[in-house]
Formats: sequence, structure tokens, C-alpha cells
Amino acid sequence: MDRFEALESFVRVVEAGSISGAADRLGVAKSAVSRRLADLEQHLGVQLFRRTTRRMDLTDTGRSLYERALRLLADWQETEQAVSSEHGALSGSLRVAAPLSFGLLHLSDAVTDFLALHPQIRFDLDFNDRQVDILQESFDVAIRIADLEDSTLIARRIAPVRLVLTGSPAYLQAHGTPQSPQALSTHRCLTYTHLADPGAWRYLDAQGQPAQVRIQPVLQANNGDFLRRAAVQGLGLSLQPLFICYRSIEKGELVPLLSDCHWQHLNAFAVYPQTRHLSQRVRAFVEFLQARFAGVPYWERCLESKPPSR
Repeated sequence: MDRFEALESFVRVVEAGSISGAADRLGVAKSAVSRRLADLEQHLGVQLFRRTTRRMDLTDTGRSLYERALRLLADWQETEQAVSSEHGALSGSLRVAAPLSFGLLHLSDAVTDFLALHPQIRFDLDFNDRQVDILQESFDVAIRIADLEDSTLIARRIAPVRLVLTGSPAYLQAHGTPQSPQALSTHRCLTYTHLADPGAWRYLDAQGQPAQVRIQPVLQANNGDFLRRAAVQGLGLSLQPLFICYRSIEKGELVPLLSDCHWQHLNAFAVYPQTRHLSQRVRAFVEFLQARFAGVPYWERCLESKPPSR
């Protein structure tokens, strides 16, 4: 069995919806496509399709194989182009997962600019604050805002992520300005539910030792931009990444607080599986992001021109 021909035939059957349609696309006999599918199923020891007299539907195993086979074929196409041309153009699909706020605020323009450089790339973007399973869900790369634990994934740092405590001028006038992290326990607080412990805000004390303050959230949400808007409306104090609230700080809608407090340190990473072969398009996209966000991120400039309130 020629495994490449078998995988290619399998993918074309899925795309065409029938064996005859796949045979037309490949320019071979229907019997050849049927034989390749049968050999592939026998080789793998699984059923890839549920067959009826009218249609062929993928099994769950078949759907998983289809997503992986697409990437394998795209990798091979990319390799052929790179070998046959000294300046082989990047092509194929990139399936990327990213947190919603970071994706909309900062990754969308990066993707647009990357496509302008590499118009043969096709993106499939998933903006969601949940942590995806890269392998099980067949993502090529994921952006994670985290203090990464040990992982079987490869992580490339894209940018530092500074957390900043903010409140609206109206809230501070009505409830006062906290003078220490522990004072936050008596304030109305807005918190992000995907934290390991949404009721605790972590920081380093004056001696550089890890510490935390327990808060009583009046509002919890799984999206940072929603929390930013709630803070602007004076509903409470918010501790969140500067890349989310920097524009509100620039406009004076939010005031940075406790500037000498070092909150939990995070980074933005591009993570991808440890495979023996990393496609050139994934490598190029990760390197593009690293170059784009190198140095001090543009969203931190708001603190340079506007001294935070203590």
C-alpha cells in the first residue's frame, strides 16, 4: 500500500463526498480509490466511514484522521514547493487558537499583515478563553497568556504580560483609593474566572516574597474586555493584563493603582506540539509574532506618559 496515495484518496473522498467524485479529482478509476480506502482501513484497523446506499459519513476516528491528513498533505506540498523553488512560497493551512481579548485586540492585525506577506496561507482562527487541547483538537499553534507549568508542548515567548490594578475616577471618588494590596479585601473587586483561584490576587511583597490578598468579588466573568468595561463604569477595581486596558488608561477612563506592587508575572507564549517535523509555515508565523512583539510592547507606553496613582 502506498500510504501517501491512500491518505490523499481518503482526503479527496471526504472533500468530494463520494468515491466517484474523488476519482474524478484524482484522475484515476473508482476501483482504485475504493481499494486504497479499504487498504487504509485494514492497515489502521479502524472504520473511517459509515457507508449507506446514498452517502458516506465520517466516523469520529475518520474525522480525526482527516484533520491530521490535511496537515500532512499541506506539509508535503510546502516541501515540494520549497525544494523546487529557491524562494518557495509558504502555503497551506494554519489552525491557531488564542484568547479572545488578545486575539481581537492584537493578533487580528498580526494575522492580516502575515497574510499580506504570505497570501497562499489559509488561517483557521479560534478565539476563545478556554485552554484548548492542541493535539486532540488538531491545532497547529496556540497563544497562551500564562505562567506556564512543565509541559510536553514547546513554548516560544512572544511578549511579557504586565498585570495592572485599575479603577475608574468615579469609583475612586466614591470608595477611596487603596494604599496597599491588603486594603483590597474591603473594596469591590472584579475578577477573571479562568484564574486558578479567582478569589486571590497574587503579588510579591516588599521583600520579594510571594504573597496574596483574598478578595470578595462582586462580579466575575470569563472575558477580560467585559471586566474592563465594568471597571470603566465604576463597578469595582480590576486586576488584568495591560494589553486589555491600556486604551482606557490612555483616555483617562481608568487609573492605574499601587504602581509599586509587583503582581503575578505572566507572558504570552506561542505553544505547539513536540514533533520531529515543524512545518515551515508554523515556524515562520511564530517567528513573525516574536519579531512583531519584541522589546517593550506598545500597550505599555500608556504607563510611560501617565504616571500611575498610588
